Amino acid sequence: MKEILVRSLSGLLYIVLLITCLFFEQSLIGLFFVFGLICLGEFKKLIQLKSYVPYIIFVVLYGVFGYWKSIFKTNDGFNEVVQILMVLTIFVQLFLIKDLFSEKTIPLFHSKRFILTTFYLTSAFVFLVLIGNHHESYNPNILLGSFILVWVNDSFAFLVGKNFGKQKLFEKISPKKTVEGFLGGLFFACIASYFIATFTETLGFTNWLILSIIVSVFGTLGDLIESKFKRQANVKDSGIIMPGHGGLLDRLDSIIFAAPIIYLFLRILHYVS
Repeated sequence: MKEILVRSLSGLLYIVLLITCLFFEQSLIGLFFVFGLICLGEFKKLIQLKSYVPYIIFVVLYGVFGYWKSIFKTNDGFNEVVQILMVLTIFVQLFLIKDLFSEKTIPLFHSKRFILTTFYLTSAFVFLVLIGNHHESYNPNILLGSFILVWVNDSFAFLVGKNFGKQKLFEKISPKKTVEGFLGGLFFACIASYFIATFTETLGFTNWLILSIIVSVFGTLGDLIESKFKRQANVKDSGIIMPGHGGLLDRLDSIIFAAPIIYLFLRILHYVS
């Protein structure tokens, strides 16, 4: 009972802090900066990287993309640089997906560790901030909706999998995940997309439905990839900062992996609309 209470309180504090900061752009940038540094520290331990260079890269990239106009006094070149970062990030993600399905362990040679800290983790927090500004003015509702989709997907994947799950999704990496759980999470995320579309008045239902599929599929992949990193490191959780939950990376792994794809979808919508 005590463990459930601690888990519930730490989870509630995380959600309240996140939602409160979402409605103030500078607060959100500050929060994700802190979250990013914490997740980076947890991830560095998982891949056994002791260098401080990833922190420097994070501060530089996050600062440049978060305050581009203040630094350069113009938006010229911003979209082009974002597109380059997006291509590199998705390219690295594709290799991680390949390693997930084709390799017994994810190769972690020295240069790849720096590539991962930069284009798997740092760039994800850049895109989380950019999602709120995808249409040149800050709007927290799409980012909030994306987080809600992650929470709905994760919650119902757990509930459906626990009560009805029989066929394992990826037993060697995450024994508790089932195909039924994945489909249950996807189904309820699709239902949630209708209510998000109705109450946020940001995107149409069809677009939110597509986003729910993106979040469910890539969020699950992100969860599995982080689980594989933890299995290689022989640890249960990425950290201990959230009592009852583990590390912050454990809570953000889904949205971290989905963020670049969400941003790509939003940019496509912007260009075709």
